[in-house]
Amino acid sequence: MSNARYNVPQAENEPVFSYAPGSPDRDALKRKYEELKHAEIEIPMHIGGEDVHTSKRVKMFAPHDLDTLLGKYHQGNSTHVKQAIDAALHAKPQWESMPWEERAAIFLRAAELLSGPYRARMNAATMLAQSKNAYQSEIDAVAEMADFFRFNVEYMTQVYAEQPQSAKGIWNRLQYRPLEGFVFAISPFNFTSIAANLAAAPAMMGNTVVWKCADSQIYSARVIMDLYREAGLPDGVINLVFADGPQTGKVIFKHPDFGGLHFTGSTGVFQNLWSTIGANISNYRSYPRIVGETGGKDFIVAHPSADPAALITAMTRGAFEFQGQKCSAASRAYVPKSIWKKIKRALVAEVDALQMGSPEDFTNFINAVIDERAYDKISGYVARAQKDKKAKIIAGGSYSKEEGYFIRPTIIETSDPAYRTMCEEIFGPVLTVYPYDDQKFSEVLEVVDKTSPYALTGAIFANDRNAVIEAMQKLRHAAGNFYINDKPTGAVVGQQPFGGSRGSGTNDKAGSILNLYRWVSPRTIKENFNPPTDYRYPFMGDA
Repeated sequence: MSNARYNVPQAENEPVFSYAPGSPDRDALKRKYEELKHAEIEIPMHIGGEDVHTSKRVKMFAPHDLDTLLGKYHQGNSTHVKQAIDAALHAKPQWESMPWEERAAIFLRAAELLSGPYRARMNAATMLAQSKNAYQSEIDAVAEMADFFRFNVEYMTQVYAEQPQSAKGIWNRLQYRPLEGFVFAISPFNFTSIAANLAAAPAMMGNTVVWKCADSQIYSARVIMDLYREAGLPDGVINLVFADGPQTGKVIFKHPDFGGLHFTGSTGVFQNLWSTIGANISNYRSYPRIVGETGGKDFIVAHPSADPAALITAMTRGAFEFQGQKCSAASRAYVPKSIWKKIKRALVAEVDALQMGSPEDFTNFINAVIDERAYDKISGYVARAQKDKKAKIIAGGSYSKEEGYFIRPTIIETSDPAYRTMCEEIFGPVLTVYPYDDQKFSEVLEVVDKTSPYALTGAIFANDRNAVIEAMQKLRHAAGNFYINDKPTGAVVGQQPFGGSRGSGTNDKAGSILNLYRWVSPRTIKENFNPPTDYRYPFMGDA
């Protein structure tokens, strides 16, 4: 019985391990990587607390080593999606009735398990199947995921604590109910932590979830499900299915108990899902919540007063960490010609020196892109730039899929601010630089704002404070996460709530209290301790 108001442990950001040479953490991760590399596991779906196997098994390979078979996953169909919905709805009454502190305890335990005994396994799985180096995996699959769990618990208590005022003789209360029905979570390949949070955030607020992850993220998704189970998550609260996207959608979006969508992925897919939900709106028990974080065409703008060394580092890290496969990755840069003359040679030398290969070799900064489809799309942009008169490849430009899906970090210099790689989302290790006349800084800001339909992240580099202020004003709606003298990637839970608007999503800020509000349906309760017993009001008396 809950008979007290509980204070949850204060959330703190999970320390990021360095994996420096000779450290025990590095040795443990290398051993786990080697173990999983040769394990060849089978991954069933997880529905209603049960592992569900099918006759159709799909092979999983490491993107950086196409000869390494990681295992197979069991592909489902519409029948399994229906089973997952039924399991979620069956688990819902007991889960939403569970005291909030008990739900909190499950995810706080998950954070401790993740940062302890699951750390090496979660990192190794992400490195193998998503081709992330040790550091990129650590900040994502461990640190950010643990931060999501801990900070969301803290935010949950803040939501529940927000209560209305009460007049004399009256007690007003707000009850934060979960949504009616189930929540559908769709997660991408590029962030293991996002995959975990898309299902966990609604679940923490009392919802039950059907979760479909990207096929290329299934390997680490299994580790997430094992983590949830060991932390004590009840059966049916989160159900993981591996089924064809359109086939899954036909079942999900026609179901009357569909209550909400938590999505991260491409803008085109999100817009199509929104249209489908709208077309079926009369079928639903309630109006579904739609939360989505989608694409980006993220920018770096340098002012003539920018620090050249800081700019070089921001462009290198911001554009090429995790092969540019971050929705926040810098993919277009606007650099004044005076600075460009100073940094071009040094930037090219730094980028060309980046080591590329398997994440198993910790000296590699660059690894493989996720799959052949991504490889073909990205290399297509590079190949066309090699022929276009308005573009010049000054770094990288080579690619090969002989051993894995490798594309060298590529920098394109263009004389046209509307060149296609300045405008279109590539989602790969390609940065396009437009050198501009120093005196046209104000005009360039207008170009930045109008060039892209997206508004996710962006950065201004300047030591002139007036330039910073001007950029912040003119780019007010161009980025939901705006950085001053820092790369436009690496948002930290509890520090920089993440999300953008325009074509980049609903800007519901993952990693903040704003996101959790989306997964509750408040009910106002008014209790009158001295209710009136006569309908007449004083003004109705005789003069």
